[in-house]
Amino acid sequence: MADGISSFWGPVTSTTECCEKNYAYSSYIAEFYNTISNIPTILLALIGLINALRQRFEKRFSILHISNMILAIGSMLYHATLQHVQQQSDETPMVWEMLLYMYILYSPDWHYRGTMPTFLFLYGAAFAIVHSVIRFGIGFKVHYVLLCLLCIPRMYKYYIYTQDACAKRLAKFYVATIFLGSLCWLFDRVFCKEVSQWLINPQGHALWHVFMGFNSYFANTFLMFCRAQQRGWAPKIVHFMGFLPYVKIEKPKSQ
Repeated sequence: MADGISSFWGPVTSTTECCEKNYAYSSYIAEFYNTISNIPTILLALIGLINALRQRFEKRFSILHISNMILAIGSMLYHATLQHVQQQSDETPMVWEMLLYMYILYSPDWHYRGTMPTFLFLYGAAFAIVHSVIRFGIGFKVHYVLLCLLCIPRMYKYYIYTQDACAKRLAKFYVATIFLGSLCWLFDRVFCKEVSQWLINPQGHALWHVFMGFNSYFANTFLMFCRAQQRGWAPKIVHFMGFLPYVKIEKPKSQ
C-alpha cells in the first residue's frame, strides 16, 4: 500500500501490492510483515528436507522441499522490494512448485514415465520466459488456481485409499490451512480500505504466508507417507517434540 515514503529500492514497479503500509519500519523493506512471514515456510521446508535426506527418500521430495524454500525466499525478495523483477521471483517458482506437485502426484501411474518430466520441464521453462516478458496480472492468478485444481483429484484419491488415521489427519490439516489462508488472502484484498483505517492491521497477507507454509509442509509429509506406502517402506507418522508430524520409515534391507 503506497504511502509516498522514499525508499532504497525506488518507485514501486510490481503489478500487485498488499494491504500493508510501505516502508513503515525500514527504507530497505517495503512490506515488513509480508516479508518476515515467509520465515516459517523456510524453517518447515528445511525440517522436511533434513528428514527426506536422513531417511533417503527419493530425490523428488528433497527437490520439493528445496522448491518450497526457493518460493519463500522469492516471496521475501518481492515483498521487501515491490519490484517487478522480484515479483517474478515469487510468481514463477509458484508455478514451478505446482508442476512438481503434479509430477509427484501423477507419475507413479504414468505409463510413459519419460514424457511427464520432459513436458513439465518444458512447460515450466516456457512459462518463465513468457512471464518475464508479459505482465499477466489476473491471468497469473487464474493460471495458478487451475494448476492447483488439477492436483485435487489425485490428492483426494490418495486420501480415500489411505487407511492410517494420522496420515488422514495430515490431509485434513492440509485442507484446513489452505482454507484459512485463502480467507486471510481474500480479506486482505477485499477489505483493504476498511482495514487501513483500523488501529491495528491484522496483516491478512502475512497470515496467508504462515498458513501456506504449514500447508506445504502438511502436503509434503502426506505425499511422503503415501509414496513410502507404495514402496513398501512401512511408514508411520511420528511427532517431533510432540507437535510437528513427520514420516518415519523402515526400508527392507535389500533397499
